[in-house]
Amino acid sequence: MSSQPQQETMVETTCDNVLSLHSFIDQFGEGLLSNIEAAHPARYQSPSEARTRILQSLKRTPFEVQAEAIQAISTLLLDEHAPAGILNGEMGVGKTMMGIAATAIAYHEGKAQRFLVLSPPHLVYKWRREILDTVPDAKVWVLNGPDTLLSLLKLREAAKHDGPEYVVLGRVRMRMGYHWQPAYQTKTLKRTLGHDGLRAQTALLKFVCCPDCGQLVKDEEGELIAPSHFPVDQQLRCAHCHSALWTLKRQRQDDNLTKTVSRALQTLPTIGKVTAGRLLDGFGERVLAKALTDNIYELVNLLDAEGEFVFNERQAERIERKLAKTQFAFGQGDYQASEFIKRYFPYGFFDWLVIDEAHEYKNSGAAQGQAMQVLASSVKQCLLLTGTLMGGYAEDLFYLLWRTMPSIMMNDGYRYHRGKLGSAALAFSQEHGIIKEIMKVTDEANHKTAKGKNVRVSQTRAPGFGPLGVAKYVLPYTVFVKLKEMGEGVLPDYQEHFIEVEMDSE
Repeated sequence: MSSQPQQETMVETTCDNVLSLHSFIDQFGEGLLSNIEAAHPARYQSPSEARTRILQSLKRTPFEVQAEAIQAISTLLLDEHAPAGILNGEMGVGKTMMGIAATAIAYHEGKAQRFLVLSPPHLVYKWRREILDTVPDAKVWVLNGPDTLLSLLKLREAAKHDGPEYVVLGRVRMRMGYHWQPAYQTKTLKRTLGHDGLRAQTALLKFVCCPDCGQLVKDEEGELIAPSHFPVDQQLRCAHCHSALWTLKRQRQDDNLTKTVSRALQTLPTIGKVTAGRLLDGFGERVLAKALTDNIYELVNLLDAEGEFVFNERQAERIERKLAKTQFAFGQGDYQASEFIKRYFPYGFFDWLVIDEAHEYKNSGAAQGQAMQVLASSVKQCLLLTGTLMGGYAEDLFYLLWRTMPSIMMNDGYRYHRGKLGSAALAFSQEHGIIKEIMKVTDEANHKTAKGKNVRVSQTRAPGFGPLGVAKYVLPYTVFVKLKEMGEGVLPDYQEHFIEVEMDSE
C-alpha cells in the first residue's frame, strides 16, 4: 500500500484597498490634522497687542521667538488661569529673560506683584542682575545667606513696593532646616518572655511613653515600642494627645570661627590646609565667611594686594561648580526658609513662584523637592523653567506635576495613600510610562508527594512615556523653545577649529 505525499500550496492574496501607513498619512494627513485642531484647539492662537506693548516697554526687548513664547506662557497663566506653566528651552534660548518678562506682563495687568524665585545658589545674583536690567522700577531681595530668616521678617513687615517686587531664594538655603532628636519618656513594665514548663519567665522592660500625657506609644501594628526601636528618621506624635515626640536641638558649633571657615575652605577643590591659611591671613575669617554663605563670586574673584586674581580661571570654574551644589552656614538659625514662609506668611503674599532649573526638583524623596512643594502650596501660580523636562521616566514628571498642580492630579485620581505617594506614582507610571515585570521561577526542594516551584514577580520602572501622557500632561501646560528657531544674527558666530596634536613616544 503506497501513499502519495501531500503538498501544501501557499496562496498569496492581495487587497487593492489596503494602504501603507506612509501612503495613508500622505493622503489623509491634512484632514486628520485639521480635525484634531478643531477638536483640541491650541490655548494660544495669536499674540496680544497690549502685551506686545508691555514687552516693548522693558529695558531689554526680547527677540521675536522669545516674545512668542512669553505671549504663549502668559496666555496659559493669565487667561486660562492654569495653576502652573512650563517653559522648556535649550541652554542659550534665554529662559531667565523670558520668565522675567512674563512676570512683568502679570504685574502690568494687575494679576501679580510679588514674585518668589527659586534659583541655584550660584545664580542668585545673576537673577538679581537680569531682573534689574529688564524690568523698570523693580525691587529685588536676595535671600542666600545666614540672615535669610531675618530678611524674611523684614520683608513681611516692609511696606508694599510701588512696582514689581522679586525675592530670589537659593534652593539650597531654602531646604536647610532645623536639627531635631526624639523626645520621650519611658515606663517600666513587667513582661512575660516565655515558660519553662514550671513557671513563666518574666522581665522588667522599658517602653516609650508620651512625656505629656503618659500614654504608651505604639507602632503601626499596635505593638509597644522599646527605646532601642524608636524611629530616629520620623517625627512622630502621640496618638492620644497629639504632642510631638521630638524636640529641636542645636548642632555643636565651634566657637573659633577661623577654624570653622578653614575647614569649610578645605572642602573646596584646589584649596588645602596651606592655601586656606594663606586666604585667612590675607582676607580674614569674616570676609571669607560672608563670601562662602552669601555670594560665591566674591570668593572666586578675590584680588590680592597686587590686584591679581587669587584663583586662576581653571580653579575658579572648579570652585564655582562645587559651590553650585554646596551651601555653607555659619551661625544660622536652623529653620527651613520654605517652612517659615508657609507658617508665618499669609497665603498669596507671593503671587507667583518662578522655579529655575525645575528638573532638579523631580526626585520623590529629595529634601529640596519637598521644600519646593511647600512653597508652591503657598502661592497662586507657578512658572517652571527647565531645559530637560523629561528625565526619561514617567515618575520624574509625576512628582513635578504633583508639586506644582496637585488639584489636577487629584482630580485624575492620584492621591495620598496612608500619607505616601508611592502607590499614586506607580499608578501614573503604569498608565503613562513603562513598568517591567520580572518573573523568577526556581525549583524548591522535593515535598513528600510532589515537586514545587517558587515564583517571584518583581516590578521595576523602565524609560518611556506614552503619547496619552504627553497629550494630557505635557502639551497643555508647556511652551517649547529651540535654539535653532532663534534665527540668524541673534546668537554670535560659532566656528570649530580642529588642531591636530601628535602623540609622544610614550
